[in-house]
Amino acid sequence: MNFDRVRLSNFKPYGDADLRLSEGVTVIHGLNGSGKSSLLEACFFALYGSTALDGTLDDVITNGEEETEVDLWFTHDGASYHVERRLKAYDGRIDHQCTLESTDGEDVVRDGARAVREFVTELLRMDAEAFVNCAYVRQGEVNKLINATPRERQDTIDDLLQLGKLEEYRERAGDARLGVEDVLENRRGRLDQLDGQIETKEAKDLHDRLNGLETELSEVTDEIDRCETQREQAKQTREAAAETLSTHAEKRETLEAVEAEIDEIEAAIRAAERERDEHRDAVREARERIGEIEGEIADRLDDAGLDAASDEAIAERREELADRESEIRDELDDERVNAEAFRNQATNLAEKAADRDERAAEAESAAADLAAEAEAAAEEAADREASIEELRGEAETLRERFATADADVDPDGAADRREVLRERRGEVRERIAELEAEVKNARDRVAEAEELLAAGKCPECGQPVADSPHASGIDEDRERVAELEAELEDARERESDLDDRVAELTDLASAADRLDEIDDRIQALGERVDEKRSEVERKREAATEKRERAADLRAEAEETREVAAQKREEAETAADRVAELEEALAAIEDVREAVAAIEERLSAIADAEDAIERHREKRENLTEVNDERRDRLADKRERRDEIADAVDEDAVETARAKKAQAEEYLEEVDEELDRLADRRTEIENAIGGVKGELRELETLREERESLTERVDALEALHAETSELEAMYGDLRAELRQRNVAELERTLNETFELVYGNDAYSHIELDGEYVLTVCQKDGEALDPEQLSGGERALFNLSLRCAIYRLLSEGIEGAAPTPPLILDEPTVFLDSGHVSRLVRLVEEMRGFGVRQILIVSHDDELVGAADDLVTVEKDPRSNRSTVRREDAAELDAASLADD
Repeated sequence: MNFDRVRLSNFKPYGDADLRLSEGVTVIHGLNGSGKSSLLEACFFALYGSTALDGTLDDVITNGEEETEVDLWFTHDGASYHVERRLKAYDGRIDHQCTLESTDGEDVVRDGARAVREFVTELLRMDAEAFVNCAYVRQGEVNKLINATPRERQDTIDDLLQLGKLEEYRERAGDARLGVEDVLENRRGRLDQLDGQIETKEAKDLHDRLNGLETELSEVTDEIDRCETQREQAKQTREAAAETLSTHAEKRETLEAVEAEIDEIEAAIRAAERERDEHRDAVREARERIGEIEGEIADRLDDAGLDAASDEAIAERREELADRESEIRDELDDERVNAEAFRNQATNLAEKAADRDERAAEAESAAADLAAEAEAAAEEAADREASIEELRGEAETLRERFATADADVDPDGAADRREVLRERRGEVRERIAELEAEVKNARDRVAEAEELLAAGKCPECGQPVADSPHASGIDEDRERVAELEAELEDARERESDLDDRVAELTDLASAADRLDEIDDRIQALGERVDEKRSEVERKREAATEKRERAADLRAEAEETREVAAQKREEAETAADRVAELEEALAAIEDVREAVAAIEERLSAIADAEDAIERHREKRENLTEVNDERRDRLADKRERRDEIADAVDEDAVETARAKKAQAEEYLEEVDEELDRLADRRTEIENAIGGVKGELRELETLREERESLTERVDALEALHAETSELEAMYGDLRAELRQRNVAELERTLNETFELVYGNDAYSHIELDGEYVLTVCQKDGEALDPEQLSGGERALFNLSLRCAIYRLLSEGIEGAAPTPPLILDEPTVFLDSGHVSRLVRLVEEMRGFGVRQILIVSHDDELVGAADDLVTVEKDPRSNRSTVRREDAAELDAASLADD
């Protein structure tokens, strides 16, 4: 497998990057933190998605961006593919889109992150973890395989060499064997159960029982047929007798019906006569009621204001009452409105008077408050004027200090003069330090010369020192020391004088600052005094205005109360008039009720006369109906006599006796037939049960035969699955042992190549994948006991040995991904870096088609076929990548040398 091209957009530190990769060794070179490893992470992410990341999808999107894109083109086993991944952040989540397609015409397309990851895993025969363990030596993972347990190391290598599949197949075979055992045990139990069931049913002698039941069923059926024949004969006898009785009954019913009709007609005639009498009485009562009503009408004519009780007089009286009522109601409405208006006006005026009193009280209170505030402001103005006088006295005292001071300076120049003297004092102090150093050096020279003169000879060379330069210039040095000491004393006096003058000016500068503060404070206080004096005047004038306004409001309130009293009197007058009008309306209503009563009684008289007429008509109708009924009654009586002569009582008695006998037999035979039918049903059910048991017996025998064949087949299958499970286990153990031997060989070859120390003789890898480093003296070491650099070389050797084993295979070459080394020189000295270069060359010799190395070590550049340089812009914090020809760089380097 080769990486052909990778293109990035907003991936970690990269804005836009497009890099083509070729076969051979490619070194990705650049400073630490420039983003070299991010290129490899992008390729890893393109293949396996989020499972290839140490963090989250948010981490790969460049800071400040919302979308990232990664495209990877790669070739594997002669086929070319393109993977495209898109991440977009929005609303606190990441949208992940991914596609993979073939680029050489093959019909291979996968859509979705999971589908692409599964395809890549199947294509490369390794998932993300296996890829890291085999081909991707990541930065900082020096001790991963060293610190792994033998079991973890075994699982990792087995998975890479597809031995995990054999274990998976062995486990599947074991699961199948256990499943067969469960089914076989179940089938054997069922077979034993069937044998017991068959034995139980055979012991019941089902065929003999079936023959006896069928014979009994035939006898019961014959008896049922005989009883049914006799029952039919009894039914015919009963029906003939019933027909005779029915004819006689019909004649009796007809006679009874005619007699009933006669009774009904006679009753109807009597009822009609009684009703005629009732109508006659009702006519008499109605006439009496009319006389009573006419008397009541005469009594109420005066109350209604009528001369006569007629419809015309009542209509006219109603019209008069309506007109009078309308006039009164119009006047009543006007008076009610006036009364309400006067009451409202009186209420509003009373409220206005109260409001004016309240406002007058508020104005008086406000006047008192303003007067008090004016007095307080006057007192505050007086206090501030006193403060101004105190500040002026303090300012005069401070100005006298300037007049009596030694320094001739005014308040405005005190601070500037102090700064000038401070600078001058600094210069003097620097000069004092120089003089002190010169005095010390001069004294040292004098002391050295005196020591030489006292010794007479040089302690180093032994020559006389009387005429030497060190001794002959001692007098000049002594004079120089005296001059320097005098100058130093003078400088110190100048420093002391400047200290006093600076201190005085500091005091004067503080006084000048205080004078400025006093001037500002006096000005502010003066302005405040003026404001307070103005405030006193304003508030006193406002208090006077408030008092005057309160007096005006008191007068207005008194006038308003007088008008309110007048309006209340007018409201009471209007209310009295309203009461008079309401009484007039009540009188009209009484008259209207009297008129209505007369009208109702006239209506009652008309209703009574109508009732009398209706009663007369009904009496006449009833007379006609009774005449018709008497004619029908004569006809019915003749019909009754004719039917009575036709009835034969002897024939009826004979028929009744035969019917009773037939019915008695039918009841007895029905009970016998029911008993026989129940018995037949019992026999049939018993026959059905026996036949069902015979069918069950046959079914059980067939199931036993089939189950016996199934048990034989399961026993054979159990033997096959056991053999298959053992075969997969043996094959995996054999292949693992061969892998261990190959891996141990390649590991020793690789470690010997990269490690320059001869302290170790070889590395041992046992069948359980336990690693041991053997020293020349025979002592065995655990790889964790090696130094940091040795562990790095050991881990690199183990990784490369695993890669060689995977690429070469046990039976021949197999396609593998590129070998990726991320910062492999960490923990290595320069000598072992050179050996690492040899390891890279050896791996190329073993047939590794593409090796990608990330490093900032210049020595690895010499082993590169292609060089990729990564740089980061410190201003934008964005990385860029460019590809360079390693051969041209080597030539340029030689020319520079």
